[in-house]
Amino acid sequence: MIETEETLFDCLAPAKLNLFLHVISRRDDRYHELQTVFQLLDWGDVLHFRRRDDGEVRYLQPLDGIPERTELSVQAAKLLQHHSGCHYGVEIYIDKRLPIGAGIGGGSSDAATTLLALNRLWRLYLPRTILQALALKLGADVPFFIFGRNAFAQGIGEQLQPVHLPARTFLVVKPAVHILTSEIFSSETLTRDTKRIKIMDFLAQQNIANSNATLTGSWPDNFGQNDMQEVVVKKYVEVARVLDWLSAIRPARITGSGSAVFAAFSSRSEAIQAKLLSGWESIVVSSLDYHPLYTFAS
Repeated sequence: MIETEETLFDCLAPAKLNLFLHVISRRDDRYHELQTVFQLLDWGDVLHFRRRDDGEVRYLQPLDGIPERTELSVQAAKLLQHHSGCHYGVEIYIDKRLPIGAGIGGGSSDAATTLLALNRLWRLYLPRTILQALALKLGADVPFFIFGRNAFAQGIGEQLQPVHLPARTFLVVKPAVHILTSEIFSSETLTRDTKRIKIMDFLAQQNIANSNATLTGSWPDNFGQNDMQEVVVKKYVEVARVLDWLSAIRPARITGSGSAVFAAFSSRSEAIQAKLLSGWESIVVSSLDYHPLYTFAS
């Protein structure tokens, strides 16, 4: 990333994985109580920003089928502008690298990266807590990317506690399926009564794995489950095929409510070897401890 007084270039909006995802209940407001652990990845869309002095927010080269008014990065810029009373505007260009509907947080990460970048570019210097509150208005996953660290999440995803996760290499496989989050959350077959856990349950499992070399590669893949997975694989045969294939190599599961399937590997070479065997679009990525723009809020 290159930073000057006027322009920010090459801001990575990192993807995420849900290492597990438990649906605890459905609230009266139709949102769901969740528990999950978010893992940041060193892979994502690349966003470009140029500050404007006329107050206009311009979105350059919109994606096909996605109106500018629904683009989360544009909504994020206008929300921050309204909240702060800032007279600056911005031009936003997104080099879209993350697949849509995969469950890896592309749109949410773009929105959070926009808030973080403009917090610096517009010289607002708002604290992280304020940005997270604004982020929640844009979507349940957006506050996590503002939080900027791997986290144990509860509520609808906005109650966040930092967790230290070991450095890992992941193979993420993406079949040619675009899944709407609302479709899965509204399914009558979705389990909504998974027993609530404590963060210490997760951390204890981590400590066991870290102290036992024979478990290398098994954690965190075998902790909990993704409650969305059963609904997704019944609706989308291609996702079920990918899951069956990857599970024969390593413990695997879907992330979020999307179509991407992932598995952790103990080495990059092992993950690359598995990628070469895959007949689907796939990528080998590394874990990330902090959002690249973490220092843009305090």
